[in-house]
Amino acid sequence: MNAVARWDAFRALADRRGRPGARLIDSLAGAAATAPGGPAAWAPETARVFGLPAAAGLGPATFYADLAVPHGRRHVRVCTAAACFAADAGRHLTEVEETLGVAVDGVTPDGEVSLQGVRCLGYCYAGPACLDGDVPCTGPGLAAQLSGRVPPRAPSIPVADATGDPVVLAGITGGETAWQVWPRVVREGDPARVAAEVAASGLRGRGGAGFPVAAKWAAAGGSPATVVVANGDEGDPGSYADRLLMESDPDRVLEGIALACFACGARRAVVLVRSEYPLALAAMRAAVDRAHAAGHLGLDVHGTGAGLDVHVVAGAGSYVAGEETALIAGLEGERGCARPRPPYPVQEGLWGDPTVVGNIETLAAVPWIVRRGGAAYARRGTPAETGTKLVCLSERFARPGCHEVELGTPLSRIVTELGGGLRDGAELAALQVGGPLGGFLAPDRLDVPLTEADLAARGAALGHAGLVAFDRRPAPRDVLRHVWAFAAAESCGACSPCRVGSRRGLEIAGYGGPPGEEYARLLRVMDQASLCAFGRRVPAAVRSLARAYGDRLEGWDP
Repeated sequence: MNAVARWDAFRALADRRGRPGARLIDSLAGAAATAPGGPAAWAPETARVFGLPAAAGLGPATFYADLAVPHGRRHVRVCTAAACFAADAGRHLTEVEETLGVAVDGVTPDGEVSLQGVRCLGYCYAGPACLDGDVPCTGPGLAAQLSGRVPPRAPSIPVADATGDPVVLAGITGGETAWQVWPRVVREGDPARVAAEVAASGLRGRGGAGFPVAAKWAAAGGSPATVVVANGDEGDPGSYADRLLMESDPDRVLEGIALACFACGARRAVVLVRSEYPLALAAMRAAVDRAHAAGHLGLDVHGTGAGLDVHVVAGAGSYVAGEETALIAGLEGERGCARPRPPYPVQEGLWGDPTVVGNIETLAAVPWIVRRGGAAYARRGTPAETGTKLVCLSERFARPGCHEVELGTPLSRIVTELGGGLRDGAELAALQVGGPLGGFLAPDRLDVPLTEADLAARGAALGHAGLVAFDRRPAPRDVLRHVWAFAAAESCGACSPCRVGSRRGLEIAGYGGPPGEEYARLLRVMDQASLCAFGRRVPAAVRSLARAYGDRLEGWDP
C-alpha cells in the first residue's frame, strides 16, 4: 500500500532548521531543571536557539511531564502507579509529601525541593518507590530514606528462568556472552538469512501489539534510509523487563538492534530510554561506546565496509509517547501524540523515512534466534504464539521478580508456583495483567494460558506481561478511580473521545452511587472513536476490573 501524503508544519520547519529533534527535548529538559518559572519563562528562548518559533518549544514543554512540572534544586520523583499503589493503598504519597514539605507536582516556596508524581519507576518488585535525583529509594521506609534517617534502599531485580533454556535471559541467568553472533553474520553479508530465521521463529513484538517481527521488517522494503528504533519507553506500570535487560545485559540488546538493522538494510538506529530509568540510560550509552571500541558499530563494521550508527536518547515522561507514532513524534522534537495511520511508520516514520520500531525484549531475543535457528525458537511456547516471555511479578507476591516463561504457561502456575502466592498469606482480590490498560482477572479466573489470544478471551491482554497483585486492603472503588486517574493523566489529548472521556470517567468514578447511562455511553464512544489503542483499551480495562471485583463493584460493568 502506498503511503498517504501528509504535510506536517513542524517537520517542514525543522527540515529547514537542521532537524533539532531529540536535541530540542534535551535542551528543554536542561532548562526545566535549572531555569526558574514554568515553561512560558524558558521554552520560547530554548526554541529560538534552534531557529524555531516559541510554539515549537512550548508544545513539548507543556506536554511532557518531566518538562511541565516545576523543578527545585532537589527533585524527587515518587511512583503513583499500580504496583506502588497496591503495596500500601497509596499511603506512601501522603508520607512523602509530609516528609518533604511539598505536594505532588509542586515545589517549596524557596525553590529548594520539588516533588513529581510519576507512573512507574521500574521498582514494582520492591515498592513503593521514588527517585531522589537519580538515587532510588524503595520499600515501606520510603519517608525515612528521603529524610536521611536511614540509607536509601534499592534491591536488585530478582531474576529466574522457568524454561530450562533462557532466550532473553541467556546472558543474565545462562551465562552466554553477547556479540557472539553479529561479527559472523555481518561478515557473511546475508541479511536475508537473518530475516528468514526470524520469520521461521514466529517471533512477535513483546511491547504489547504482538505484530509479527519479520513482517514488520519486510514492510520497510530494505531501503538504506530505513531507521530502526528500539523502544525502551517501558511505560506499562508493573513491568520492569526492559529495565532489567538494558541495565544488566545492554550488549545483548545492542546486538539484537544490530541484527535487526542488518536484516532491514538500515544503517542507523535510535534507542529511546525512558527518563525514569537513569541507570538504564547510562548502561546503554556505555554499551554503545564499548561496541564502537570493539568494532561492532561504526563506519567499517569488522572490516566489511558496512556502516552502523546507534544513538541513545532519553524520554521526557509520557506513557502515550511509547506508542510508536507518538514515539517518533517525540524523537522529532514534537509533542508525543499518536499520529493517524496510514501512513504506517514502516512507510513514513522518523523524518519521513521508513522506520521499524521494536521493543527492547523483542530485540534481545534476536541473537538467540539467529544463533540457534528460528525452528528451535518456534518449538517453544504454543503453535500459534511461539517462544518465551518475561513476566514481572509485583511487590505483593511472596516471590516478586522477573521470570522467563514459555508462552502458554498457565497463569495460575506463575502466580502460585513462581510467585509463591501473596506475601504474608494475604488473599488475592484481583490480578492486573499487562499494564493499566491490560485488564483484571478474578482469583478464580487464573486458569488461563499466558497468550494474547487466551487472555483476550477473558477480557485481559498480554501487554508487557506485568502482573500486579491487589490484596483486599485497597477498596475496589479506589482501584477503579486509580485506573481512571491514570487514563486522565496520561491521555495525550490528541482526540476528544479519550481526552474528554478519561476525565469524565474519573469524575463519575468519584461519585458515591452507581453509574448511569452516561457512563455506558462514554465507554462505547471511547472504545469506538479513540485515535489510538490507549483510548480504546480504557473501557475494556475498567470493565474487566468490575468483573474481577464482582459484587464489590456491582453495576460498574455496563
